[in-house]
Amino acid sequence: MMNAEKVEDGPGPGQAQPAIDLDYILVEEVGQFGKYQLTTLLLAAVPVIFAAFASGEYIFTTARIPSRCRIPQCDGETPEFRPSWLLNAINGTSLNSFDNCAKFANSTQQHPAPPGTCPNTLFDTSRIVDCEAYVYENTLSVVYDFDMACDEWRRSQIGSIRTIGTLLVLPITGFISDRWGRRVALTINAFNTGWIGLVRSFVNSYEWFLALEVIESTVGAGAFSSCYILVMELVGPKYRVPAGAMISTMFAVGQVLLGFIAWGVPSWRALTRLLYAPQLLVVTYFWILSESIRWLMSKGRYEESETILKKVAKVNKKQLSEKSLEALRTSAEVEKTREKVKEPWLVVKVFKSKLILFRCIVSPVWWITNTLVYYGMNINAVNLSGNRYLNYVYVAAIEIPGFWTAVLLLDRVGRKPVLICGYWLCATCQFAFAFLPEGYEGLSLTLYLIGKFSIAMVMTSVYLFTAELFPTKYRHTLLAFASMIGRVGSITAPLTPAFAQEVWEPFPSVLFGSFALLSGLLIFTMPETWRRKLPDTFEEAEALSRR
Repeated sequence: MMNAEKVEDGPGPGQAQPAIDLDYILVEEVGQFGKYQLTTLLLAAVPVIFAAFASGEYIFTTARIPSRCRIPQCDGETPEFRPSWLLNAINGTSLNSFDNCAKFANSTQQHPAPPGTCPNTLFDTSRIVDCEAYVYENTLSVVYDFDMACDEWRRSQIGSIRTIGTLLVLPITGFISDRWGRRVALTINAFNTGWIGLVRSFVNSYEWFLALEVIESTVGAGAFSSCYILVMELVGPKYRVPAGAMISTMFAVGQVLLGFIAWGVPSWRALTRLLYAPQLLVVTYFWILSESIRWLMSKGRYEESETILKKVAKVNKKQLSEKSLEALRTSAEVEKTREKVKEPWLVVKVFKSKLILFRCIVSPVWWITNTLVYYGMNINAVNLSGNRYLNYVYVAAIEIPGFWTAVLLLDRVGRKPVLICGYWLCATCQFAFAFLPEGYEGLSLTLYLIGKFSIAMVMTSVYLFTAELFPTKYRHTLLAFASMIGRVGSITAPLTPAFAQEVWEPFPSVLFGSFALLSGLLIFTMPETWRRKLPDTFEEAEALSRR
């Protein structure tokens, strides 16, 4: 049976060719990355871009809107947001800097005021009271529709609830993908995202909006991972890291496009419909894309595997050998008669191995850091000084050189140096950004972008490093476990703007820096996997630490 994860260049002299080895067929016969793989990658890029839209859309649709207290005795039916008399009723230093959530108490003696005026005699400037109703600068986000002017926690909860769905979607999509195929998982996730997002654009209830956010992410946020696996299982060993970086790059491109689209269509209902409607078209991928050959082989569907491999060879202008065709047919016969051997439960095996158990405890910390810092920086980018749309675009675009820097360094200096330097550079930038004095906007943006560059470099590296620490048979399961626990970071990230608003302004950056510093230290406890054979068994995985 083929080894889907093993990375090698085929059998050496004197070695027996296994019954079937897809990596060998890709390397020696049909091509590791030809026209067929390129076409699949380009097709997969579209739902990946759509996945970026869905993951970041709430940053704009739930964005803060400047607000002030409604002054009943002065505001008419259509109040002006910054009337000339505003500072008579609300504490502030200018018409651009005033209290958004409180006002002066009413004076005990109320006198009729001439139309269009609001004299300070109507108010007791020695007492401050909370707003009873609000006036908003615009109606562009759900903050206006659901009247959340000064309810920062309620607003932030939308993003946090949504990311809970991204935790739930991992086992659901994994089950669908392993049971019915990568192509099925991709089309179901993309279609669910499209129609649920469209429905959400019509709701007028905060509770329904919240419910649809978590439902959408629970049954639709697996499109990215489905595309990632589909592409990884089709390309040869030499191109897996670049192909993975290309998928990540397409996600960053989607975020850049999202920033520009949100800038051009700022109204949340129109923006949501524009972003989600095209995603319904991805359902056609069920007929356009071919299923993963590795998955088909793992299910014993060798006849279909043979058909697709012939198609790959034809498109890439290569030739599938008779020896490989015979191996496919022989494997089909062997699969029919093979007896399944009952093995110990994975949890039991992990607890029996102290080294693997330690890795299962430590690796989720890296993933919590990655999702916390990565998504947290995206979310807080719109609160930086300057144009919030351009800030979001800058923070998304800087990921692309981060991904490709990791590709250039991982096979030259090793996994651990790249990860440690990436985490610690990120931590340094976060702490510097947190305590930088006011008035250094250019330097603060530079620090922010370098921090995002660093975490993007780490994101690409940690996928590979975590996978190389675990044995082949359980690699996907243990990697998924670390990633799933890591979603604690993405659940926490949307709450960080509320912490900055309500607790301490530098809190998000200090939190990000602390986790990055800790993760860099934890990397020292792991073995280096660079230039080491991928472990196939628990014993080989343990041997990495005994070198």
